[in-house]
Amino acid sequence: MTVSPAPRLLEYLRGRQEDMVILLWRLVEAESPSMDAGAQARAHDILRKEFEARGFGVRQEAGRQYGGQLFAWPADRPLRRPIQVMLGHSDTVWPVGTLEHMPVHLHDGKLFGPGAYDMKGGIVQIIFALDALRALQLEPAVTPVALITTDEEVGSPESERHIRLLARVSDRAFVLEPPLGPLGKLKTARKGNGSFEIRVSGKAAHAGVEPEKGASAILELSLAVQRLFSLNRPAQGVTINVGTIDGGLRTNVVAPTGHATVDVRVQNPEDAVWVQAQILGMQPQTPGTRLEITGGMKREPMIRTTRNQRLWLLAQRAAAALGLEIDQGTSGGGSDGNITSLYTATLDGLGPVGDGAHAEHEHVVVETLPERAALLAMLLLEPKLGREPGDRRGNRSS
Repeated sequence: MTVSPAPRLLEYLRGRQEDMVILLWRLVEAESPSMDAGAQARAHDILRKEFEARGFGVRQEAGRQYGGQLFAWPADRPLRRPIQVMLGHSDTVWPVGTLEHMPVHLHDGKLFGPGAYDMKGGIVQIIFALDALRALQLEPAVTPVALITTDEEVGSPESERHIRLLARVSDRAFVLEPPLGPLGKLKTARKGNGSFEIRVSGKAAHAGVEPEKGASAILELSLAVQRLFSLNRPAQGVTINVGTIDGGLRTNVVAPTGHATVDVRVQNPEDAVWVQAQILGMQPQTPGTRLEITGGMKREPMIRTTRNQRLWLLAQRAAAALGLEIDQGTSGGGSDGNITSLYTATLDGLGPVGDGAHAEHEHVVVETLPERAALLAMLLLEPKLGREPGDRRGNRSS
C-alpha cells in the first residue's frame, strides 16, 4: 500500500508559513498595476530569484504595452516528459502609490494589501509547492512549469497567445486565482465575457426653435439601452449591463452624438454566439440616426467538461488526504482558465482563502497559504491524465 505524502507536505509547508508571509509581503510591496509596464520589473525580479533558487530555469519576455511574461521550468527537466502548467498573474488593479493608504499589514491572522488576494498569494503558493516537492524529494511524473503574466486584469491581450500555446501541449492547467467565498471553493466553471461599444450619430438642431430638424442621438441611445437590457436571461446565466453612457452638447441642442459601453457575461458557448449576434445586429429606431456597434465576446465560458471534472475529483481526493474540505462553484468573472479549459483539463481558484478582490479590504487568510500550497503540491504529483477523444472542449458534461 502506497503511503500518501499528504501529511509530510502539510507539515513541511506549515513550517514554512512565516516564509510564505514574508514573500507575499515583498510581492505586495512591489506594486505592479497592469497599465504600468515598468512597474512589473520589481515583482518579476523577485520571482525570478525565487524560481532559480529552487532549481528552475527562467525566461522573461518583454511585452509591447504591458510588462511581459515570466516562464519557469525545471532546469533538469527530463526530455519527452509531459508537462503541467501553473498560471498566475502579477498585475493588479491598483495604481502605484496605493500602499500610501493601503499599507501591507497583518491583523487577526490576515495579511492585507493591494494584490495580496488577487493574486499574489496564489503565486506564493506556486513557489512553495515547488519548494516542498524539492525538499521532500518528491518527483512529479508530469513536469511542472509556471507562467506568470502581467495583463490578466485587462483581458490578457498580449499573454493570451502564450497561454494557448502552453495549454495545447500541457496535460493539465492549474490557475492560482482566488477561490470562491470564505470556504475557498474551487472554480470549475466560469462565465465567458465580452464588451461592446455603441456610438449613435444623430443631427443637431436648436431644441426650442426647430427641434423637428434634428435627430436625437440620446433618444436613440435610450431605446438601444432598453433593448440591451431586454436581452438579459439571468436564469440561464446571461447578464448584460450598460455600464456608462454619455452624449449631447448642451441642454438646448438636439443631441447629435451618444455613446455607451456594454458588459456581457454568459454561462455557455451557445449563448455567447446568440448575444453577440443580437447586439451587433441592432438597427436604429429613430429616424435620422445611425448606430455603430463594435466589440464582441472576449473569453469563452469555462464549462464543466469531463476532463475538468476528472481534475476536480482528484482535487477532492487530495484535499481529503490533507484533512481539508473543499467544494466547487461557478464564478461570474473570467480568468486565464477560460482559455486553458478550451485545450486541456483545468482547475481554477486554487489560491488562498481571503476576501476583497479589487476592494480596499483585500486580504488573505494566512493559515490557508500552506494548506492550499499543499493541495497544489498533491495535484502536481498526480500521474498523467492524458487526452480524451472528442472536441477541443474535452467532452462537455454540463
